[in-house]
Amino acid sequence: MASPPITELTERAREIFRRVVEGYIDSGQPVGSKTLASDGTLNLSSASIRSVLADLESLGLLAAPHTSAGRLPTDAGLRIFVDGMMRVAEPTKDERAQIEARLSESGPVEHALKQASALLSDLSGAAGMVMVPTREQKLAQFNLVDLGQGRALAVLVGEDGGVENRVVELGGALTQSSLDRATNYITARLAGRTLAEASQAMRAEISTGQTQLDDASRDLVERGLAVWSEDANERPVLIVRGAANLLDDAALDDIDRVRSLLDDLEDKQSVASLLESARDADATRIFIGSENRLFGLSGSSVIASPYRDREGRVVGVLGVIGPTRLNYARVVPMVDLTARSLGRSLDKLIV
Repeated sequence: MASPPITELTERAREIFRRVVEGYIDSGQPVGSKTLASDGTLNLSSASIRSVLADLESLGLLAAPHTSAGRLPTDAGLRIFVDGMMRVAEPTKDERAQIEARLSESGPVEHALKQASALLSDLSGAAGMVMVPTREQKLAQFNLVDLGQGRALAVLVGEDGGVENRVVELGGALTQSSLDRATNYITARLAGRTLAEASQAMRAEISTGQTQLDDASRDLVERGLAVWSEDANERPVLIVRGAANLLDDAALDDIDRVRSLLDDLEDKQSVASLLESARDADATRIFIGSENRLFGLSGSSVIASPYRDREGRVVGVLGVIGPTRLNYARVVPMVDLTARSLGRSLDKLIV
């Protein structure tokens, strides 16, 4: 049964629902009618509150984990709360200053990314995640160095001076002249291009026979391009900080769920794919519990936001993962602010 929109609930039901959700987020425990009635502001008896709680449960917004244990919000209930009732708490002046200061520290790009992940963890009390941006830098030079035993080292040099290496399996002995021809051919087509652009051009030339390479050199070019492309696709770079925060007192009551979550975090390819789904979002995306398949079984939520360069292009995604009782009102604007601050910091570091 689909949950009703929040506007269809009575004012009394909305207020009781809001208090249950906020109480659960604050304590991690189910909220009972006696707790709701104790401060007297509702002007309702425990019996009247129990009746409303039962109605909200029948609508799929609340659940009772145990008899007489109070109620807690379902994933559907949390979604309605986040979309229609949440009162966003903007980061404080001190939190803003901390984010700006830590992300403006001098150092390599990797330092800023690690700082962003650690910041999100520290400020949210959960685990912070940052997907490293795809650095489509322009390339300057390519070299193949014979390693012997049917292998070569492919060395790629960027215009910013960065160097990356890959080992290429040659599939048999090759002459130095074949290595030199392949090196010169690739280098000549790299100038001012990204690897993806150069690869597309080279493969088009090879497939249409527009190159004078011999069979051995042509095969070497194909192998070199293949190993770079395969590595880029199979090696998502994900920085996770603060996983230990997931082992709080409430988590110890449900250790199987936490163990499932930590196992999921080890699958960085899947986590990167989940974050990737937020790349095209206009604003911060929230995945609550079973709304995402990866973390659904562990009862966890993910808050993710893309970060952009000075031209507004998305270069990566960052976020927070924690239990479904995350303080969404506080964490959502914090993730958004960190994404914007990281984007500004990377503009100063990425040429």
